[in-house]
Amino acid sequence: MLWTRGLVLLLCWGVTSGELQAEERDGARDEVRSDSRRQRSPPPVEPLDFGFVPAAVYDTHAYYEPGTIGILFHVVHAFLYVVQPNSFPKDLIVKVVQQNKGGVKVEEWRKPENVVLLLQWIHYESGFLICAVVGIMFVVFTPIIAACFCMCRCCDNCGGEMHQRQRKNADCYRGFFTASLFTTTVFIILGVLVAYAANHNISSQIKNTRRLINTNMRDLKTFANNTPAQVEYLTAQYTTAKNKVLSDLDNIGPLLGARIHSNLEKEVVPALDAALRMAGAMRETKEALENVSSSLETLQDGMGKLQASLAGERASLSNTLSDPACTNGAVSHTCNTIRSTLAQLGINADFSKLPDVSRALANVNTILKVDLSNIVQKGYASFNDTPTLVKDQTKNIVSALPRVKGMLDKIGNEIMAFAKMFPVEASLANFTIFLNQQHKTIESFYPQVDQMDFYRWIGCVAMLCAVVLVLAFNILGLLCGTCGYDKQATPTTRGCLSNTGGNLLMAGVGFSFIFAWVLMGLVTTMFVVGGNIEKLMCEPLSNRQLFKIIDTPFLVHPEKKNFLPAMLFQNPNIDLTLGAMYRECYENNGLYHALQLENIFNINSFLNRTVYNKDLGKVLEGVKVDLKNVALLEQVGRDNLMNFANSGLGEIDYPAYLAELNKGITLVDLLSFCSDLEEQADQLPRGALENALKGHASSIRTIHREQVVPLEQAMVIITT
Repeated sequence: MLWTRGLVLLLCWGVTSGELQAEERDGARDEVRSDSRRQRSPPPVEPLDFGFVPAAVYDTHAYYEPGTIGILFHVVHAFLYVVQPNSFPKDLIVKVVQQNKGGVKVEEWRKPENVVLLLQWIHYESGFLICAVVGIMFVVFTPIIAACFCMCRCCDNCGGEMHQRQRKNADCYRGFFTASLFTTTVFIILGVLVAYAANHNISSQIKNTRRLINTNMRDLKTFANNTPAQVEYLTAQYTTAKNKVLSDLDNIGPLLGARIHSNLEKEVVPALDAALRMAGAMRETKEALENVSSSLETLQDGMGKLQASLAGERASLSNTLSDPACTNGAVSHTCNTIRSTLAQLGINADFSKLPDVSRALANVNTILKVDLSNIVQKGYASFNDTPTLVKDQTKNIVSALPRVKGMLDKIGNEIMAFAKMFPVEASLANFTIFLNQQHKTIESFYPQVDQMDFYRWIGCVAMLCAVVLVLAFNILGLLCGTCGYDKQATPTTRGCLSNTGGNLLMAGVGFSFIFAWVLMGLVTTMFVVGGNIEKLMCEPLSNRQLFKIIDTPFLVHPEKKNFLPAMLFQNPNIDLTLGAMYRECYENNGLYHALQLENIFNINSFLNRTVYNKDLGKVLEGVKVDLKNVALLEQVGRDNLMNFANSGLGEIDYPAYLAELNKGITLVDLLSFCSDLEEQADQLPRGALENALKGHASSIRTIHREQVVPLEQAMVIITT
């Protein structure tokens, strides 16, 4: 086992501690039990704080806010989606590349599979192809139409007639043509403004690129300058870990003991609680058996006396009913009714057949001679002394602390030597020099870039000026024609202003024929090329679909599964893709993890080989804790519980007890019998027979009060 893993395990035992919430009990005995269960508070454990790695402040912001020009971007994207609504053809591109790695050959495209690919590509590009066809038709037919227009104009076969014919709808025609031309002109003006804004935005972005390059270079320099400090900070944190390890080893007894106590508490404490409750149950069982035994004796004696009393009263009442007065016709019916109820004067329950509980009571008394509560309290105390036991058994670790400190210091020196083994500062200094040189090289191209951008800007402005010239002719022609129009004037007598308006409109038409096809050719080319770049490169790069193509196995090189690790590490079998690296960098993960540099230099393996110390491993492997001396419940206590289980409580015939107790003491309620007897006596004529019957009722009430009520109380004691 590597010492580092053992050390981590030791720390895990030490840095976490359990908490025991003491339960509140009533009574002095339960308070003593709660005190015996109270867990010792382990020493406070503080988390290992490494602080924060020194962070650098970088100037480059990756977020781009387009501003108002973003509206134009949304419009363009919406139009592109209308033209090209198909999803990114990843599988199609992969197949095309794989089948044309040796170069594009015309004869290869005659194969059926390549024809299918071509048709799929045409279907994907159908929107752009339609737009391109429309643009090409415009470019081709516009010069032809312009030539026909010029020839007709030169032959005097085109233009207005030299006579004036006033039609009824002439004004409507004239107004419609004027409105149409004005609307078209306004629409073109908006297009010119949008084109100028886009042209200006391109120049602004090119200028901002210079600022972006400068901030990136500064950030790279900042990264290079800050790396040595970060490396030094990380290597210095070994001291923090070392001090924490020494502190935990110094307190290994309380820390490890508290952890063991916390883990075992979930099983030990409930078992001891159950044993303590069982001790209380034993005492309660003894009291219950004593009550049953005394109450059963009372019931058996009382039932015999009650039976004799009821028998005597029944015989006496029978003699009274034998009086000659009961033979009278009016009285005989009442006497016969009373005589029929005499059989009810008897006992109902028979407790003489119930088994005795004296054997079980004697066994319980013998069991209670052992103080189980005291034994359980000793178990609580022994369990709570676990930290002390662990501390005594780990004294060898505490005594070996000076030797452990020397070993850890040696490991720290090896780590520092390892950090200094790499020429980080020299390499970063060379990297900084390289950055400065490259920055100067890039800056040398700034004038050429500015000049090319200036030419581009001038070219775009020149094309816009050509369009503005046509717009100017149209607007001036409309103004002059509208202002110089005279309904009464003939074509030969029209004023100069009206003629000028017509000439300006014709000039606008001529310049439109001259520049329109050129502009349409440029717009068509730029739209088809730029639209495909947006749909096939920019959008896939944004949603990372492009990386799935590049990372396709054996696509870039037929013999290399992954081209990136083959280029970096000369090992194409490493599972490192461009998409995974981009994702790691986007999530701001470290370069070591993003490039999977552990395939070149595994720092964990290096530390396991270099930092491993056999002597330190032996010291840590010597941590052994033996809990066999922890007596949770002595053998006497276990025997006591077993004896209680075999005390005979299970042999008591509880159904028989319940069956007799559910019966009444007598067959009839004596008080109800007395009331009925008195009612019957009241129906008789006044005399000796009436008084005798009421005397019998009073005697029966006395029997109920003196004999039945105590027996009922004894039954209640047994049932509770």
